[in-house]
Amino acid sequence: MAENDSIEFLARYKNWLAVKKIQITEGTPPEEIVLQLSTIRQSVDRKSFEILGIDTAAIDEYATELTKGTRKSFPALAAVVQRLGTKEVKEVVKGATKGKDELAEIASTYLFRRVVQKLMFDFDVNPDLLQKAYPKLKVPKPPGRRPKSA
Repeated sequence: MAENDSIEFLARYKNWLAVKKIQITEGTPPEEIVLQLSTIRQSVDRKSFEILGIDTAAIDEYATELTKGTRKSFPALAAVVQRLGTKEVKEVVKGATKGKDELAEIASTYLFRRVVQKLMFDFDVNPDLLQKAYPKLKVPKPPGRRPKSA
């Protein structure tokens, strides 16, 4: 491995800023590298839908409603996915895209992903899965409000 291997990601768009950086050495465990890559993917995925103008908060709320009280199982997943073809879902997608028909399929993709995730399945390696597999792995918390100092 080269002395200066690293992963450096910087995205700046309007008021969105994402910075991810890790220096990789011979002793860097693979799970730390994958954690960094998975957080980059999560940041980019979510922001991509928002940049297109899709109301992800409305879709997240609806995905929560669709999966409320449902336990993690493949039959439950199949039952919820069957509901995604209803008129009600199409209306939610239309609202989340502000009526832009060209975004309907993209918004539906986001809804499908969120429904699957709400049922505790996923398509990709993500920080939560890595944390379960590697309990000692320190998953970075998103920046937020810091408590006032005394």
